[in-house]
Amino acid sequence: MRCTYCGEERSKVTDSRDSGDAIRRRRECLECGRRYTTMERVQTRSMMVVKQDGRREEFDRDKLLASLIKACAKRPMPTGTVAKAADEIEHALGEMGRAEVRSEAVGELVMDRLRGMDRVAYIRYASVYRDFKDIDDFAAEVDALRRPPAAEPSPQLSFLDDEPPPRPVRRRRRPARRQPQPAS
Repeated sequence: MRCTYCGEERSKVTDSRDSGDAIRRRRECLECGRRYTTMERVQTRSMMVVKQDGRREEFDRDKLLASLIKACAKRPMPTGTVAKAADEIEHALGEMGRAEVRSEAVGELVMDRLRGMDRVAYIRYASVYRDFKDIDDFAAEVDALRRPPAAEPSPQLSFLDDEPPPRPVRRRRRPARRQPQPAS
């Protein structure tokens, strides 16, 4: 590991923390004494992405991250949200357990993630991914985004009624107003 300041290879680890699928290490250069942080990620087996035209290319996390950053540009998102989404998408692809994944599957995972994160970022990504031909395609996607998602039925049976019983309405009684007595 080279020092980011002087390029020296010798360093010592001062702190090491697990951060999900990577290890965050705080290092101190033995030459200049400055500290820097490195992220070490376990290298998984390579996954190939099959493009629409049949070409195959190795999955590139940086390319995925770049497309997410473009879609989320100038959007009010907490720091690290985009990188976390890229990690989750990469993890979901790895969970598929396939050596080859179609580019459409990657695109749909990205769109699902963006739909939950930011609607504008979703529309930006969808306009490129779905290759909108005209304004009607764009409007149809916006309309679909406005509709509430259909609730999926639960696979378990419920022992309760579908609707809770109505609560009894309690009314507060107001104290009776006293009528002013005529002065005598």
